[in-house]
Amino acid sequence: MSVILYRYDASPFSVKIDNILLLKNIPHEKVNVANMLPRPEITDLLGVTYRRIPILAIGNDIYCDTSLIASALERRFPTSQGYGTIFPNKKHGGSADTGLLKAFAKYWADTVLFPLAPLHLPWDKFPPAFIKDRSTFRGGPINVEAMVAQRGQSLSMLSTHLSLIEEQLSDGREWLFDTELPSLADVSVHFVYAWIKPFRGVDTLFDASTFPKSLEWIARVTAYLGRLKQSRPEVPKITGKDAAARITAASFEPYNIVGFDAREGARLGLKSGDEVSVAPDDSARNFGTVGKLVALNREEFVVETKGSAGLTRCHFPRVMFTARLAATAKSKL
Repeated sequence: MSVILYRYDASPFSVKIDNILLLKNIPHEKVNVANMLPRPEITDLLGVTYRRIPILAIGNDIYCDTSLIASALERRFPTSQGYGTIFPNKKHGGSADTGLLKAFAKYWADTVLFPLAPLHLPWDKFPPAFIKDRSTFRGGPINVEAMVAQRGQSLSMLSTHLSLIEEQLSDGREWLFDTELPSLADVSVHFVYAWIKPFRGVDTLFDASTFPKSLEWIARVTAYLGRLKQSRPEVPKITGKDAAARITAASFEPYNIVGFDAREGARLGLKSGDEVSVAPDDSARNFGTVGKLVALNREEFVVETKGSAGLTRCHFPRVMFTARLAATAKSKL
């Protein structure tokens, strides 16, 4: 069962999935895509107009958003088959708090913590094409001067959030949820602070006298992931054309694995076979992926999409994503 990751090196969320794949020791290949549109490897060949990166294909199933990618990798590559886990047992006994870990990663790390970090990018140095691309992504024009002016407030909030990590680590635990090994929580917070650490103007945030345990934890996670990376072969690169050919020719999970929850469908005004548009609720709302709704449960939507390479099944999380009848979605644009 092939695993193909679409990513680019400067994408912090790509790094998050790189690290999850490391923890689980899943062999995979990667397609390096551009850091802004167009991305014909995805939109044209696969028919997937979701514009965030990364996306990940397991066989013919394409998973969008790192929250669902993480869940899919854990479910489809379980420890019973020799893979690692992002939900290790607690160090002093008991299984991991999987639901809480997922909620922590999505609602706090991804949604509250991470958005503070991009303000520290050198927006005043980026070319106009990049600013235009990210403005389209955000759904409105980016005011570079305003972004720069918010850095002090952002740095203060990043410090406030780091104080919560310091408090969590105050009892001397090794990992955030006191697990035997790093968990989804560790990689979901670590990638944010590790990403911004080299940025100019943020050095005062990483004050060892203020956050000693947090900085030790960041270094510990970095070292742990570094050792894993050194022990694994380099991830092979493949072209978008080759990846699309393999994805569209591969088998997919039977629809009954996800199933179709008629009660949830009725609540959403959807039924199996509807043509829907699925998009995030926050950024990139205007980049809905249109396809036939073939599965729906409390965790995900699954739609059939068709690109020039053939048919695929595209999975989206229920949390912070909305599926609308395609005709209704078009009328809202």
